[in-house]
Amino acid sequence: MTETPTASSGAGAALWRFVKEIVIILVVALGLSFLVRTFVVQAFYVPSQSMENTLMPNDRILASKLSTRFGGVDRGQIVVFRDPGNWLDDAQKRSPGGLPGLFEWIGLLPSNTGDDLVKRVIGVGGDHVRCCSTDGRIVLNGVPLTEPYVKPGGTSDDVRFDVMVPQGSLFVMGDNRNASADSRYHLNDNQGTVPLDNVVGRVVLTVWPFSAFSTHPVPAVPFDDPRLDDQQK
Repeated sequence: MTETPTASSGAGAALWRFVKEIVIILVVALGLSFLVRTFVVQAFYVPSQSMENTLMPNDRILASKLSTRFGGVDRGQIVVFRDPGNWLDDAQKRSPGGLPGLFEWIGLLPSNTGDDLVKRVIGVGGDHVRCCSTDGRIVLNGVPLTEPYVKPGGTSDDVRFDVMVPQGSLFVMGDNRNASADSRYHLNDNQGTVPLDNVVGRVVLTVWPFSAFSTHPVPAVPFDDPRLDDQQK
């Protein structure tokens, strides 16, 4: 005797198929999010006031990994990089757990571990960077820089230095010069420079708050000056 499927069993089978489809969609979406975070672009919180007024504390930013992987890193770019060694103290670092930590790892939430820093690249490998000119400006390859991105009222001559940037390294500074513990404050460790291998990505967008939505191209002033490519000064 053959049993006839009941309406309830048919509905149960349909529900089960629906649940399986949702699970598959979620798994695929999470997998794609992880791949994008790992290889393409990653979201971060701005951790401090060191990049004001370009980036404000707790802004959400996107860092492109493809541009640095295939195009390298240039002067004037804003980059996220891993702590090259003792730039951050333990109190600034955190190990997120639970769902927030999982979502950060997958890429559904901006990274906020405290292990990453964000600064502007002033010098690349082979550049001569020193502080300062007679009027208090950073001098790059013999050219005193006019820096419109520096926070108004900020000064760059808190620390005097004269650095030849090693190949494969970067000299970085915050736009809020008086509140940025950047390369100037780590001159005893590889002349304050950051290894290129520590760069996570180039900051391309501020995405939140929406009122601050903006792109972050390399400033034409001062970085389009052809004299900066004369690295013998």
